[in-house]
Amino acid sequence: MAITATDVAKLRKMTGAGMMDCKKALEEANGDFERAQDLIRERGKLIASKRADREATEGAVIAKTTADGKLGAVICLNCETDFVAKNADFVALAESILDLAIEKKPATLAELLALNLNGLSIADLVTERSGVTGEKLGISFYGKLEDNFVIPYIHMNNKLATLISFSKAVNTEVAKDIAMQVAAMNPVALDKSSTPAEVVEKELQIAKEQLRLEGKSEDMIEKIAPGKLNKFFKDNTLMAQDFIKDSKISVEAYLKSADAEVKVTGFLRWSLND
Repeated sequence: MAITATDVAKLRKMTGAGMMDCKKALEEANGDFERAQDLIRERGKLIASKRADREATEGAVIAKTTADGKLGAVICLNCETDFVAKNADFVALAESILDLAIEKKPATLAELLALNLNGLSIADLVTERSGVTGEKLGISFYGKLEDNFVIPYIHMNNKLATLISFSKAVNTEVAKDIAMQVAAMNPVALDKSSTPAEVVEKELQIAKEQLRLEGKSEDMIEKIAPGKLNKFFKDNTLMAQDFIKDSKISVEAYLKSADAEVKVTGFLRWSLND
């Protein structure tokens, strides 16, 4: 059976595979499009299996919100090389997965991977695209926030993204400034009270060990360590951090200057470089 350029283009549109891969699959399937799609998927699984031990450290980190700004999501679609990460089809795949996540609002990454897109689960679709790119692909992060106002920020050519939620609508520039703060300063928590207990304990022990190395007595250590811990909270929790555009004020003070009633209720941050 003769395989036409129209047939190849049709399969390419269906699968996203390269022209030569589509032509070869159609030839092997004797023009059967369903079988040709299966062959491309099988190639993707084979490549994914062979490259399972490879590091997929490049990719696209993207964030987006709904039209009403009340829900947002972040995903990271990984690949092996920056060349693939910048490919328009790869970025389009990431965007289509993110759009589905915002529509369906899965609670976890596992639930996201099980969602159906173009007749395949997200997990199978990513595997299929491994066959297209010849690289290991995977989704390493997914998260969502929902509140009265949510704003995304994408930095460094899809290398880092943040998502911030607020208790009420706030000036967009103010919200973006705080989203950029999270991107730049990578806080561990919103404030002292929301810092995970294990982080607090770890930092307290680090402070005490530093003081011991300085030769301080145990009595002095117990007195000084809480102060070091408070310094950690100031430097590493969002609301207490110095505002990156004006180090004379905290992020909390900056937000209050815009609206004394609004509160940051959550944030997400993911970076390929951390």
